[in-house]
Amino acid sequence: MSRQPGLDLELMSLTFKIRDFFSPRKNILEEAGIKKGFHVLDYGCGPGSYIIPLAEIIGKSGKIYALDVTPSATRTVKNIVSKKHLKNVETICSDCETGLPDESMDMILLYDTLHDLNEPEKVLRELHRVLKSNGILSLSDHHMKENEIVNAVTGRGLFKLLKKGKKTYNFSKRKNDR
Repeated sequence: MSRQPGLDLELMSLTFKIRDFFSPRKNILEEAGIKKGFHVLDYGCGPGSYIIPLAEIIGKSGKIYALDVTPSATRTVKNIVSKKHLKNVETICSDCETGLPDESMDMILLYDTLHDLNEPEKVLRELHRVLKSNGILSLSDHHMKENEIVNAVTGRGLFKLLKKGKKTYNFSKRKNDR
């Protein structure tokens, strides 16, 4: 039996709607420390479950870049943006390179993505490049244990653990780029 294109994304969207009912994304974003006016990269945005609550928090003065390797995911985000009339959201379809300027992001969300990256070191270097010197890389990945997350992110000396919350790990950018 052949699968319909986009079926995986539809199943993911349904699963996320159930998850979000019990654990609203806005609570996770607040734990991460997102503020009004932030420029945020949602790396591995999937079907866009963070887009609406993120847009509410950052307001019209903020900016969201939603990146995913899957074209159907970025199309889903574009549909959300269109339906909600969001003017400050851009999508990026890529497996690593963001195309964003150096040190342009206040926060990067890497939620439920790290375990699935083909080249995590390359992606972390790109995230380091686009994160502002005082910016935050916020990470959550229920597929990995705490020590795996911390070692994967801090192992190359690009980031250091800033704080561990109930659902997220926040990392700051190390100044001494290796």
